[in-house]
Amino acid sequence: MKEDKIITMSEAVDRFVVDGDAVAIEGFTAFISFAAAHEIIRQRKQDLTLVRMTPDLIYDQMVAAGVARKMIFSYLGNPGVGSLHCIRRAVEKDIPRPLQIEEYSHFGMVGRYMAGASNLPFFPLNSYKGSDMLHANPEIKFVDSPYGDGTIAVVPPIKPDVAFLHAQRADTQGNTQIWGLLGMQKEVAFAAKKVVVVVEEIVAESVIRHDPNRTLIPGLLVNAVVHEPYGAHPSYVQGYYDRDNDFYLAWDKISRDQQATERWLQEWVHDCPDRAAYLQKLGQDRIADLDPGEMWSGPVNYGRYT
Repeated sequence: MKEDKIITMSEAVDRFVVDGDAVAIEGFTAFISFAAAHEIIRQRKQDLTLVRMTPDLIYDQMVAAGVARKMIFSYLGNPGVGSLHCIRRAVEKDIPRPLQIEEYSHFGMVGRYMAGASNLPFFPLNSYKGSDMLHANPEIKFVDSPYGDGTIAVVPPIKPDVAFLHAQRADTQGNTQIWGLLGMQKEVAFAAKKVVVVVEEIVAESVIRHDPNRTLIPGLLVNAVVHEPYGAHPSYVQGYYDRDNDFYLAWDKISRDQQATERWLQEWVHDCPDRAAYLQKLGQDRIADLDPGEMWSGPVNYGRYT
C-alpha cells in the first residue's frame, strides 16, 4: 500500500523546520504559501536563512517577526506598490534584529536553483558582465571558459534544507499538479533536501494519471502534503482565487511602522491558531471578492494507458 503523506501545517513546520535552516517558500507572484510562513512565525523558529527569488510580503512579515538571520534573494519589493519596509528596517536599523543579505539578479537565483537541482558545482551566465553586483556579492565569480571564448560569470548551487511549495492539487503520495505562472517550483523541489507541498485540493491518483503533463512535482521528491485551501492568500492560485491587491496596498501602510506591524502579526498570525481561523477572520465577503471566474481549458486525448 502506498504511503499517505498528508499532515497538518503545524506538523509540517514542527517536523521539517529546524532553527538555523535555509527555508525556501517559492512562487513567482502566484502560489506563495503564506500559510507556511505564518505557521513558522507562530512556532517562533529562529535564525533561518530565507531563500526566495522575490521576497514579497511573505518575507517582509517573517523578517518583522524576527525569525530570519539572513536572506538570499533577487528582486526586493512590494510588487506594484513600493518598498518592503520591514526588511529595509532590519537591514538599515537592525530592527527587530540584524539581517544579512545576499543579492542576485532573477536569473542568478534561477541559476542557483538549477545548479542545486542538477547537482552541479555552479551555473554559468552572461548577464553579470558589466554589473556592479559583483562588488556587492562575492559569491558571484568569473571563471575561464574551457572553450577558449573568454570568462563567464558563475553562481553556486543552492539546496534549501526545506521548501514549501503551493499548488492547485496533489494526490496523497505528493504527485503535484500546477498550472498558470509556474515560476521555479519544479527546480526548487528538485534542489531542496525536504519538500512540503501545500495544495488547494487532495485528489485521487486517477485524476493525476489522467492529466500527467500537469504533474510538475513527482511524489518521490515530496516528504509531506498539506491540504490548506486559500493557503496562498493574499497571493493567488490560478483558477481558485485572485490576488488580493487591496492587501498589498494596505501592507505598505502597516509595515512602515514596526509597532503597527507587530500588532498585525499578533492579530492575524499569533491570535489565529491555524489557517481556518485566519480565513474566518478574513470573512466570506472578502473571499468571495477574490473569485477568479471561469475559463476552462479544452480536453486532450492521451490514448489508452494501463
